[in-house]
Amino acid sequence: TSDGDPVTFSTQHGEYMISDDPTLVDVARVHSWLDQSSYWAKGRTLEIVARSIANSIPIGVYHRGVTVGFARVVTDRSTFAWLCDVFVMESHRGSGLGKALVEAAINHPDLLGIKRFVLATADAHDLYRQYGFEVLDRPDRWMIRRGDTA
Repeated sequence: TSDGDPVTFSTQHGEYMISDDPTLVDVARVHSWLDQSSYWAKGRTLEIVARSIANSIPIGVYHRGVTVGFARVVTDRSTFAWLCDVFVMESHRGSGLGKALVEAAINHPDLLGIKRFVLATADAHDLYRQYGFEVLDRPDRWMIRRGDTA
């Protein structure tokens, strides 16, 4: 927005609400899923998860007020965005929530027009291809500095 505050975004997907309101996120529940069920965030502490959510655009999926899916976007809201920590709890899969979550991220009002929108996945390439994501054509240009924390 013109005063610098991020836009609040929400949409419905059947009986589910998808929202970027950080006050709705059950941080402990997100942490639990990431630590126990993800392949990329095992060992990440509650403190790190809370800080990562506070410094990103969190997009939660809620069923009757309970967090059942989540994604976050690390971004400068101008030139770059990284979609990460995407999940839907197993008991809520099969109704298109993963697709709805990706759509909410790429169509978020603060992210329209982003030229570099990236993500990393070991197993969901087909899902993300549906939304224009592709394998890097010049991976030799990308570098990573690895730290010692999750």
